[in-house]
Amino acid sequence: MTQTAGLTRTERVADTGIRFRRRGTGDTALVFVHGFLDDQYVWDGVIDALAAPGFEYVQLDLAGSGDRTASGGPFDLTRFSRDVGAVVEALDKPFVLVGQSMGALVAELVAAGHSFPALGLVLLSPVPLAGAGLPAEAAEQFRSLGGDADGQRTVRRQLSVTLAEAELDRLVVSGTRIPQPVVRDLVDCWNDGDPRGRTPSEYQGPVLVGRGAADGFVTDELVKAHVLPRFRAPEFFAVQGAGHWAHVEAPAEVAARIEAFVTGLPTAAGSTPQAPGRGWRDAFAGKTDTAFAAAFAEDIVLEASVLAIPVQGRDQVKATMSAASRIYESLEFVRETAAGPRTYLEWEATAFGGHEIFGVTVLTKDDEDRISHVAIHHRPLEAALRFSAELGERLAATVDPGHFYTAH
Repeated sequence: MTQTAGLTRTERVADTGIRFRRRGTGDTALVFVHGFLDDQYVWDGVIDALAAPGFEYVQLDLAGSGDRTASGGPFDLTRFSRDVGAVVEALDKPFVLVGQSMGALVAELVAAGHSFPALGLVLLSPVPLAGAGLPAEAAEQFRSLGGDADGQRTVRRQLSVTLAEAELDRLVVSGTRIPQPVVRDLVDCWNDGDPRGRTPSEYQGPVLVGRGAADGFVTDELVKAHVLPRFRAPEFFAVQGAGHWAHVEAPAEVAARIEAFVTGLPTAAGSTPQAPGRGWRDAFAGKTDTAFAAAFAEDIVLEASVLAIPVQGRDQVKATMSAASRIYESLEFVRETAAGPRTYLEWEATAFGGHEIFGVTVLTKDDEDRISHVAIHHRPLEAALRFSAELGERLAATVDPGHFYTAH
């Protein structure tokens, strides 16, 4: 059932051939960027399942694809990021970018290069910004797919797991409409990438990265070696039983992951947490590493029943706390008391489909009124162990796995 409210309307960026669809209402825009051989409609299933309050949903076709197959060139990352940037300008509101495969490259470039940075960035089955780097022979096989319905069908079947036949047919029709010269240019886009992908990302905001667990193209190794390390504190998830088109194969799960991410983003820049315990509660509401960092001492130590060994240092602790705050489906601080430099917060939470978790957090401040030590006690044990395993998965590229318990 469609959850998004409001009529779908199509608008055009002034004095251009760039059209985009808007669905729902809200003060923040979720802008979706499709991948190689796809079009804007590939996101319909995800958008149908989204129910993020305060957001509207925006889709567009990249030049040469979908309803823009008659567009003239160039067909490169510079052109694509400029076009998506023009849509963002036309929206004139805070935005989050969601890009899949080749669209992930475009989304990152827009997020980093726009005059008003994105509130968040979601990369699904992302080709590294530096490019896939396929050898010439392998890249040529993809370049030759232009107009080849059988070839495109074979590739999509090989790289997916549960792609329904009707969806497969629609994607093949969409892909074969793209002129062959454009297809060749598109392959060069994602295979050669952008030189900025060889250095840490210029985008420093919150990032969510996901992939289909059975994706044989954007593999787990590729993401952990060439995508996640470029961002400050990325969150990561894998969709079981899905391949390269996880947003088509499992739209509800992908929507749930995106919704949990975006509803935790701060809606305005410049908001900083206060001292404990109000500041700690506000940081959990913000659910970002920056929301926690302002209150932390440089040498902060985090101990917790969900950690095998403590996490130390501001960067590591803020990344851990930001990721942990997103696992909770709900969290309420029910009691608070203070004694000297220590603040005690009792809380009740839910996670993993409504399972209850209870705990106490002890915050210790230093002489400069910054939090220097955090001790978090979770119960029951089963929930704590599951929480630890989930946290370790989300922080696989950021915090040493030895800090977490693994699921058995």
